[in-house]
Amino acid sequence: MIRIFLVGAPVMIVCLLLQSYFVTIALRHYLRIRVPPKDPPSPAKNIILLATIMMMVTVGSLLQVGLWAVLFLALGEFDHWEPALYYSAVNFSTLGYGDIVMSERWRLLGPLESFNGILMFGVSTALMTAAVNYVLRQNAALRGRLGSPLV
Repeated sequence: MIRIFLVGAPVMIVCLLLQSYFVTIALRHYLRIRVPPKDPPSPAKNIILLATIMMMVTVGSLLQVGLWAVLFLALGEFDHWEPALYYSAVNFSTLGYGDIVMSERWRLLGPLESFNGILMFGVSTALMTAAVNYVLRQNAALRGRLGSPLV
């Protein structure tokens, strides 16, 4: 059990650092757009904001899935990249199909990756919620200034 944590913990730490990096970039982009402009906000800016944030957290998640897959390959659990990546994606996203399993020696890395994944998706969801709330508040304020609903 300790061996699993000693092998998995460094990967989890790197994943946390990757997630922090992508969240920081997304927040900087969010804050740059969030500063109230002199002109009314455009739907295009809102779309770009939300799409950029979604893309950043998606890329960050895919890199983390890949990192776990590299670990599984390094441990000799898989001979090829594709099944290692598939297994990692199933665990990270907490789908848990069970069609591919690792050896008894390393199988507890699967739940460890799932813990890591659910935490990272929670952080991503919080970031997206903040951005969507900003867009909604911005549109409500604009609607109040114009006195008519926005399309």
